[in-house]
Amino acid sequence: MSEPPSADSTAVDPVDPAVVVVGIGDDGWASLSQAARRELRAAEVLMGSARQLRLVPETGIERAAGYGGESEVGHGTGCGVERAAGHGGEPGTEPGGEHGAGFGGESGVGQEAEPGVDSGVGCGVERVVWPSPLLPALPALLASHRGRRVCVLASGDPMFHGIGTTLVRLLGAGRVRVLPHPSSVSLACARLGWAADRVEVVSLVTRPVEVLHPVVHEGRRVLVLSADGRTPARVAGLLAARGYGASTVTVMERLGGAGERVVSGRADTWSPPVTHDLNVVAVECRADAGTVALPRLPGLPDEAFEHDGQLTKSEVRAVTLSRLAPVPGELLWDVGAGAGSIGIEWMRAHPDNRVVAVESRPDRAAVVARNAAALGVPGLDVVTGVAPAALAGLETPDAVFVGGGVTVAGMVEACWEALRPGGRLVANAVTVESEAVLARWHGRLGGDMVRLAVSRTSPVGGFTGWRPMMPVTIWAVLKPPALEEKR
Repeated sequence: MSEPPSADSTAVDPVDPAVVVVGIGDDGWASLSQAARRELRAAEVLMGSARQLRLVPETGIERAAGYGGESEVGHGTGCGVERAAGHGGEPGTEPGGEHGAGFGGESGVGQEAEPGVDSGVGCGVERVVWPSPLLPALPALLASHRGRRVCVLASGDPMFHGIGTTLVRLLGAGRVRVLPHPSSVSLACARLGWAADRVEVVSLVTRPVEVLHPVVHEGRRVLVLSADGRTPARVAGLLAARGYGASTVTVMERLGGAGERVVSGRADTWSPPVTHDLNVVAVECRADAGTVALPRLPGLPDEAFEHDGQLTKSEVRAVTLSRLAPVPGELLWDVGAGAGSIGIEWMRAHPDNRVVAVESRPDRAAVVARNAAALGVPGLDVVTGVAPAALAGLETPDAVFVGGGVTVAGMVEACWEALRPGGRLVANAVTVESEAVLARWHGRLGGDMVRLAVSRTSPVGGFTGWRPMMPVTIWAVLKPPALEEKR
């Protein structure tokens, strides 16, 4: 799903009021600050999921559970309209809802509002239920209410995996004001007695469960933001399959609300197939006997990858990645990906790193995708095609690795031309012919060349000897930064 275009973060429109984003918890109006209540009462338009809108009562009106029930953008306040009790009582029934949508009847939902100015918002506010999908519709939706006082509801902290970051990206920081509520992570750590600064947090709201792999290590504590009530079982299944079945899994449902519930058990004996949609999963990682650790540092064991022999070996891989120098947020082209090991370890170095792996053989491209998922980076982009032609139109890379095909006409030229100024190009060679190509490019562009010869122990009868691997020549070069324009 594409993101809305970014706005100038300093832009301020003196005519159009800033959009106010109010974080709200499962206990609804009761825990909102006075500042948040003032903003809600002053709003002309109130936006959020139907679940969130039900958490905000209307003044002086006896409320029954279930606001409106719209699944699309709704107009009108609903004041004076009788609401059917019990709407949204089943998990997952809320169209267009967000993390934990689809519940009602407690914690401010279905409660009778106390008469008075501080008991809720007035009947004149227009309530707008988020459409689904939200991101493509958001710019037009905001434009349709331009010039009005818009207040957006968000679960917990709007700037933590929330709508607040999307609105800032779309409108600019000068046109968005955020009033946060404690996040689900803060609430979960408070319940568990965990130090929030020592916990790994992984969101599975829009990502596959495999992204957990890089953070699963003996003794580590992980908090998982669930997509729905099936996420806890998926997390437990991944842990058990990975060799961490002894891990303790704790599911906290509806944190901060009257319906809060905690369920705990071992990953390998986890039984609840489905929990409430609004949940956070806490994991205390415990490795089973014999489980091999897979660190984030480059040089994973060769056995960690599925391959047909076309694999950059562990020792060579570690040196190659040191030359590529992964920096958070950067994009790598892995050209001639083979089993995808270089690109996969680049992405494991930091969750914001990205890779486009180019592989000519469809069977190997499928292996790259499987390895990426198994090692925790399912977002790796695999392009099946023959380079250099397959490189046309790809996003400009920050670094390029050529693991195969350096002797192909135009290969190095295409990679060098595509590389951004200041980027790194690294190429490996194992044959005399490919080494000669690298030597010519080294003479033309500079950089440094390293020949790596690795030997591994191997049985020799009843003894142990050294068995040499094929030496690998590594050429690494930095593209000069672009010259500044003369003023």
